[in-house]
Amino acid sequence: MFDTGTTAFMLVCAMLVLLMTPGLAFFYGGLSRRKNVVNTMAMCMAVLGVVGVLWVAAGWSFAYGGDGSLPFFGGFDQLGLAGLVQNLLAEEGTAVSHGTYPAIADVAFQLAFAAITCAIITGAVAGRMKFGAVVLFVAIWVLAVYAPLAHMVWGGEGSLIGEMIGALDFAGGDVVHISSGLTGLVLCVLLGRRKGFGMMNYRPHNVPFVVLGATLLWFGWFGFNAGSEFAADGVAALALLNTVVSSCAGLLSWILVERAKVGKPTLVGAATGLVAGLVGITPSAGFVEPWAAIVIGALTSPACYVAISFCKAKLGYDDALDAFGCHCVGGIVGGILTGLFCVPELSWTDFGGLLYTGDATLLLAQVEGIAVTVAFVGVAAAAIGLVVKAIFRGSLRVPEADEALGLDVAEHGESAYPAYLGLD
Repeated sequence: MFDTGTTAFMLVCAMLVLLMTPGLAFFYGGLSRRKNVVNTMAMCMAVLGVVGVLWVAAGWSFAYGGDGSLPFFGGFDQLGLAGLVQNLLAEEGTAVSHGTYPAIADVAFQLAFAAITCAIITGAVAGRMKFGAVVLFVAIWVLAVYAPLAHMVWGGEGSLIGEMIGALDFAGGDVVHISSGLTGLVLCVLLGRRKGFGMMNYRPHNVPFVVLGATLLWFGWFGFNAGSEFAADGVAALALLNTVVSSCAGLLSWILVERAKVGKPTLVGAATGLVAGLVGITPSAGFVEPWAAIVIGALTSPACYVAISFCKAKLGYDDALDAFGCHCVGGIVGGILTGLFCVPELSWTDFGGLLYTGDATLLLAQVEGIAVTVAFVGVAAAAIGLVVKAIFRGSLRVPEADEALGLDVAEHGESAYPAYLGLD
């Protein structure tokens, strides 16, 4: 018999996480240029369609199928969710997830995770990548990269990162943030810089959109982190509280750094700091005490600020909306800090954080898990990018004339802000 309380909790969490992708569309849309806002938001929305279909068709099976004994891959046994509905009606076998609620609810929850992960990637390529190339890249990436990585971290007793290495990732530091941010970096390098990059300012065209998007992400993130406990219990409550205080600390630390560096705190900076704090706490939300969550948010946000404000210009890569600077950098910082602050009694392994135990085993496992993630994702993303580039006649990028005109009109034939009587 299913536990109705936990089932209801997981259904609500799944809906909260699904809200994050439209929220990200507003966040990215506000950060983009006026002539590209439709295209930027359309990429996020297209991800929902692509991932929603492919996750049911094969993604779930690749990530969580099989018996959990393989280090890199789930299996083919649940393609198209084979048998889940029949077992659900019988309330037996694969119908139950974590022993308490229907596995079909877990499919929806994990589908939402896959969707927001793929949507994050699009921020790096905004303003210059062909819409069709984005769709094809995501379709391949979610099955060839995301699903195997999810299995490596959360896939069972034989999983490479979660079990063999012993790295902890409560809600997706490796699986969601490092993977998406690093993939964004790979793609923006393959694409090349936008016209005028380094010579002109790309300012957010709609700051209220940015704040609206950040708020929707914040709201959805409570389901993202608390739901990763897979039970309505004390650890879920701890994860939720840690999510709140880390994001608040991230917001404050960004404002302080911005005030010290440029003399004025900005609303876009506050929203970005909020998101950075959320990214930083994701790997450890259910493993650390609230005071440690504040420290994590306070440290992650300035690290992301440095990556966005200094490293990007210094190294010359054009990560348009800072998917790499916020998500990959924030995920790495948060993952490493998990190895310092993890409460031993809350750990999924036999090892706690260095601060509590004086033992660096978990910290080293965190670093090793991150290194494996970076190596796997970096190579796979580059390979997929090159394949998609070849399919699109040697170019992932829109023509120069279309880039100058704006992708809203060139790729979609519409404008976000048509003038009176519809004339732009």
